[in-house]
Amino acid sequence: MPEKQTDPDWNLSERDTLILRELARDPQLTSRSLRDLLEEKHGIDVSHVTVSESIRRMRKDGVFREALVPNEENLFFSLFEFQFNPEGFEENWREALEHVRSSRHTFMYFLSDGDYQWKTIMMFEDREQESKWIHDFYKEYGELINNLRNSVVTNVLKFGTDPELFEVFQEDNGEK
Repeated sequence: MPEKQTDPDWNLSERDTLILRELARDPQLTSRSLRDLLEEKHGIDVSHVTVSESIRRMRKDGVFREALVPNEENLFFSLFEFQFNPEGFEENWREALEHVRSSRHTFMYFLSDGDYQWKTIMMFEDREQESKWIHDFYKEYGELINNLRNSVVTNVLKFGTDPELFEVFQEDNGEK
């Protein structure tokens, strides 16, 4: 299993929050462009070096992660939900979870409460590739899987983080 990350320091300054908001709008912004945006839109005069250092510190502290996210127009997405059969769980669960986690098709992988469901959002080139993955997964781990539900994602209507989400950091700090 991956090493558990430490909780990030969520006591962000107003400037850091604004930097995150602008990066959510356009992840390709340079530190010089961010410096200019901070000045023009928010009246914050800071050097591009300071902006770059803030980004580096937030990345290092785990405030945000960077990931390559493919264009959703080029792939098929599926939501898989599954539970483990308690019989044989102890001997086989880790291998099955590592198989899902390390699959090149896995975009996001998580556990939800309620019925203790494992869920994964997966990406495939086409439905045939998706069907083959399910077939191979059942072939390898079928005795361990109690229930595998597959929901085809037919339309991706939103794909990204709203910059306004970062306003909650200022609200939580009483600075809004």
